[in-house]
Amino acid sequence: MLTQKKYGVYRVRVCVLGAGAWGTALAIHLSKKTKVTLWARNTSHLSGMKKSRSNPKYLGDFKFPDLLSLSDNFHEAVTNCDFILSAIPTSGFREALKQLKTIDCNKPILWANKGLEVSSAKLPFEVILDEFSNSENIVSSWGVLSGPSFAAELIRGLPTAVTIATNDKDFSSNIAPLFHHNNMRSYTSNDIAGVCVGGALKNVIAIAAGISDGMGFGNNARAALITRGLSEIKKFGLELGAMPETFSGLSGMGDLVLTCTGEYSRNREVGLRLAKGEPLQSILDGLGHVAEGVYTAREVAKRSKLIDIDMPITQQVNNVLFEKKSAKDAVLELIERPIKQEI
Repeated sequence: MLTQKKYGVYRVRVCVLGAGAWGTALAIHLSKKTKVTLWARNTSHLSGMKKSRSNPKYLGDFKFPDLLSLSDNFHEAVTNCDFILSAIPTSGFREALKQLKTIDCNKPILWANKGLEVSSAKLPFEVILDEFSNSENIVSSWGVLSGPSFAAELIRGLPTAVTIATNDKDFSSNIAPLFHHNNMRSYTSNDIAGVCVGGALKNVIAIAAGISDGMGFGNNARAALITRGLSEIKKFGLELGAMPETFSGLSGMGDLVLTCTGEYSRNREVGLRLAKGEPLQSILDGLGHVAEGVYTAREVAKRSKLIDIDMPITQQVNNVLFEKKSAKDAVLELIERPIKQEI
């Protein structure tokens, strides 16, 4: 079994790709129970982490457990592990998969990145199907980890619950215990499409919620955006084969509510600052972290038209971000839409 235990520690080696806030928080959590290699592309960032045994750039001075090691050697990191956890941005996910193919690495992969790939408008599970469906180097087990989870709270030991959806029941059973300890609870699922859609599209609705809050529209408006936003997310997901009940769970409603209301939400912050009239590029430059919802909005707006789904909130967020529409006009257009039956 992948998760054999000895003296309370799992005999498993995990490679975490990506040393941002979420990747580091997951690496620290996992390394309380098993050996973890945290891979970072930036050598100066890696050097700073090695010296401090922490990630001050993204997570302050929370110290790394003894079972956590650091590497900038991609080949060594992925070959000397039992499974790979990708926390790199969605924009870099395909390139990481291509690298895995060149070194003939067929380890199971779990990803924790959320978003749609720029230009292709594909979700991570579609990207992995692109790269491995017709390849001799077949990664047969893969899945996604998602749910209402801020890195800053996980790292502080606050209660956190996530969903792990995979294409392989045995893989789920083996890896879920690696996360299910201390302050984290893990649930399993086989709805990869639904978990991916919920995790990606909630960021777009969070930008809308931030715009609304920034303009002082109050709690009623925020609640309406969350509720109607969930309807848009669900419609999109069902078109991709997702199960409807997934959107009532942690990776659907749970993650949506957190991202639309939480103080650590980068996407909500984008909306708040847009409402103040700040230019988008200035906002992104000042964040210091990736706000996946910005480019996801454009890709979802594009893809929803291709599959003929009405997604008015997403479309208006895209208009504010990329079509120079004012936040006020976007909100007024949403309010003035014709009466329709609620579904």
